[in-house]
Amino acid sequence: MMNNWPFINGAYGVTVIFLIAAAGLTLARYRRAMARLKQAEEL
Repeated sequence: MMNNWPFINGAYGVTVIFLIAAAGLTLARYRRAMARLKQAEEL
């Protein structure tokens, strides 16, 4: 089953890339929000 990975169909690959990109954007936004909260607490 694992040796089929190079041959996954294109739509599945696009979906996986989209999910990874969405997760990365969410994480970046979350980190920025946390940094802003820390600054607000320090003031």
